[in-house]
Amino acid sequence: MKKRIYLTTIIIASLFLTSCGSSKVTSYKKTGSKKVYTSTKKSETSEVYRSKNIEDNAPRNVNRILKTAKSYLGTPYKYGGVTNTGFDCSGLVYVSFKELNLDLPRRSSDQAEYGKEINIENVKIGDLIFFNTSGNSISHVGIVESINRNGSINFVHSSTSKGVIISSLDENYWKSRFVKAMRLL
Repeated sequence: MKKRIYLTTIIIASLFLTSCGSSKVTSYKKTGSKKVYTSTKKSETSEVYRSKNIEDNAPRNVNRILKTAKSYLGTPYKYGGVTNTGFDCSGLVYVSFKELNLDLPRRSSDQAEYGKEINIENVKIGDLIFFNTSGNSISHVGIVESINRNGSINFVHSSTSKGVIISSLDENYWKSRFVKAMRLL
């Protein structure tokens, strides 16, 4: 009986650790230099047209993005959440970039395909950093919030345990799970 409870607890915990994404189904098809993203949830369907290289389409205005993301500090984690009642990590990024009318895919693994990949040594405020917290592939995303004089990188994100917070890439948990950085603007 104890073994069964232990196994059930592990399965439930793994769902929380790997749940950074949305229940929306997102697909895309390439149309010339543009991708057409289609997201569906229940009966809702919308198409989003954006160039693969967003940096060609928008001015670098990260202050509005960060102001939006940081306005949700303390908001609880909610799988698939995109409102002040709760966010998952990719939902926070999605809503924050929407402030500049940039429509990103909803899932962190899909967001990781947008923009230009950069070395972590070259990140700037407003860049996205991606993590593998599930053991499979990219499953978490954050927005670079600040870079300290010593080079330490802080990022705003929605964690499953604490909701929207600012963390440091110097923390062992995040450092060991870092995958890549992307510049969108």
